[in-house]
Amino acid sequence: MNAVPNHLLELQQQLVPDLIETMKKRYRILYHLSLTQPIGRRALAQQLQTTERILRAEVDLLKDGGLIVAETVGMHLTERGFNLLAQLADVIREAEGLAEKERRLAERLGLKEVRIVAGDADADPFVKKAIGHAAADWLTRTLQPGDILAVTGGTTIATVADSIARTKLSVEVLPARGGVGEHMEFQANAIAARIAGQLGGTYRLLHAPDVLSDEALQSLTYDPPIQDTLSRLRSARIVLHGIGQAIPMAKRRRLTAKSIEQIESHGGIAEAFGYYFDELGNIIYAMNTVGLRLSDLKRIERVVAVAGGSSKAKAISAVAYGCPLQVLITDEAVADAILQIEEQEARER
Repeated sequence: MNAVPNHLLELQQQLVPDLIETMKKRYRILYHLSLTQPIGRRALAQQLQTTERILRAEVDLLKDGGLIVAETVGMHLTERGFNLLAQLADVIREAEGLAEKERRLAERLGLKEVRIVAGDADADPFVKKAIGHAAADWLTRTLQPGDILAVTGGTTIATVADSIARTKLSVEVLPARGGVGEHMEFQANAIAARIAGQLGGTYRLLHAPDVLSDEALQSLTYDPPIQDTLSRLRSARIVLHGIGQAIPMAKRRRLTAKSIEQIESHGGIAEAFGYYFDELGNIIYAMNTVGLRLSDLKRIERVVAVAGGSSKAKAISAVAYGCPLQVLITDEAVADAILQIEEQEARER
């Protein structure tokens, strides 16, 4: 189904504004249900910040339309409901202004593609789940049999792994770098294995610490299995990575006090792939790590950043300026914060 043209949506908004608002409301119910099913009516009402009484009337209408079913374990979408949700996605994006923000943000950051989900991941955990779902959807639509996919670690990329539906793509999934000293489920090795399992593909592990001395880095680089994995990594068609705030990431990686002071004194606000960036995207510190380097990314077809939350807006801008990035999947709070800077600059000119 083709998206409704902008001018038609504008006419409908003028003539029958209630119709557009009703469509948005019911789409939101279906969308939340699709990401949290099976779920009870009370829990769904809490997610949507509405009353159970108001939701009941909408749910009954959607059930009568064959879009959802209610069972003992909770409500879930029917195949017809999923199909309608997919058909309405672009229409809703235009009606809510997200499509226009995507175009503006892509131009602002010099990206080929931006995907925005409504909300602020800092304020609502559901938004982080929606970002993961959007990234998973992008991946399954873009990956081709035989592709190599590289992934970093982190909580947001773990959410992507949780959101990927089971398919049978003959892809290879690799960790983009050595492990971070954090919970196993958030490490690149574990995420690569989970994604490969969902995609029906294969994976390799990269057995290397995240922080290394010069001697250890040189020794590991010449290890035959690691050499082989690094060679495969550089042949990846798609890289999926998160973006961190500089100081929290430096502390999480247990960098020395001297290194953290260096990052802070040079205005570090962002981290990706073990590189720390200032507001303009300049590299101010680089870790000794086994995995993809910034120079490797220039030869990769699609480098995709997945990150959200208003607190990360400046970090996301910095990485977009300093990293060979083509695609960004984020939330509306990030888009609004970055575009507000653009509007302020325009007023000052």
